[in-house]
Amino acid sequence: MLRRKRKGTEVFRITGARMGLDEDVRGRQRRYVISMAVRTLSVIATVLLWNVERHLAVVTLVAGALLPYVAVVIANAGRESTPKLPSNFLPPPARPALEAGNLRKTSDQS
Repeated sequence: MLRRKRKGTEVFRITGARMGLDEDVRGRQRRYVISMAVRTLSVIATVLLWNVERHLAVVTLVAGALLPYVAVVIANAGRESTPKLPSNFLPPPARPALEAGNLRKTSDQS
């Protein structure tokens, strides 16, 4: 998994630990602000379109009414699940099965 720091340098995540709590909260806040900005634009579009295109205005009104619920559910969804560690275990190589031998006794076998 590749992450970018603030200065633009690439940081590779090689551990199975979760991201820090500050980074998690910051991501949730960012998603909430973006969804509330979309809601605000939806309400403004409703006001502007009400006398022009009533059907589209009703759609934007419904979107503006439902977006706060969706934003809160997304913001309170909880922390990320613990990432799975890559497997360092290599399975043993497959060994071919031995073929059935001759079961008859010969003179050189005792």
